[in-house]
Amino acid sequence: MKICRYEGRYNISGERVRRIRRENGISQEKLAIKLQLAGLNITQKTISRMETGKRIITDYELSFLADVLNVTVYDLLGIQERAEQMDL
Repeated sequence: MKICRYEGRYNISGERVRRIRRENGISQEKLAIKLQLAGLNITQKTISRMETGKRIITDYELSFLADVLNVTVYDLLGIQERAEQMDL
């Protein structure tokens, strides 16, 4: 299976994860710890690679991220943003 890139990135959620994390004043290290406590074995380096688009974010990781960041998976995928753009 070939992994495709979208606009040079391996995911579309990383930038949103970074924005939400920063808005909440959470470091990458603290986010990694919160995810580990929630049951997802992930490191700060992995968070960095996700946020910069150098790593794929799997569906189950999106679920953990949404829970820990207190947002929906739709927020991380930008589904509402795209729906609003289409209404223009």
